[in-house]
Amino acid sequence: SNKWAFLIYQESVPEDYLNLLEELHVPFILSPWHDKDVNRTTGEFKKPHKHGVFFFESLKSYSQVSELISDKLNSPEHVEVVMSPKGMYDYFTHAENPEKSPYNIEDIESGAGFELDKFLAENNEDLLNQVYEVMRDSGIKEFADFTDLIAKQFPDLLYFVFSKSYFFKIYLDSKRYIEIKQKDDEDNHGK
Repeated sequence: SNKWAFLIYQESVPEDYLNLLEELHVPFILSPWHDKDVNRTTGEFKKPHKHGVFFFESLKSYSQVSELISDKLNSPEHVEVVMSPKGMYDYFTHAENPEKSPYNIEDIESGAGFELDKFLAENNEDLLNQVYEVMRDSGIKEFADFTDLIAKQFPDLLYFVFSKSYFFKIYLDSKRYIEIKQKDDEDNHGK
């Protein structure tokens, strides 16, 4: 895979872990310190830890990533393939798991070129709702006009709109189709 998850423990990771990760030149993201997680079996707090993900440019094997993380960060050798970056985002903050202690999104760390703002925007359902409301309330019917509006009024959201362009285009097409159908129905009933 080119996306691998790993763990680091506060008690064993070097203090300069962020610098060590930067020196690898592999984009990464780290969860906040999970220091309130409870072991369901014993009821005791788990050791404070961070979940991390590497985003390699090429495919890497389990052993390559396992060696890298254990050698450089004194971390457990166990690594896992990331099937869903969105799922990792939710796991980092316990966003979708109300029975677990929530963690603050502002405490997520990243480096080596990982575009954290872009990642957070792409995985933020509230942002999709906000952009949808702008589209719905603007009365715009063409995707080009919508992207121009976003570029002018909300330039920070432009990449997000591009990444979700299929949804927005289909929505606009549907709005136009409904209007055409309603007009045709009115014309047919008026005869």
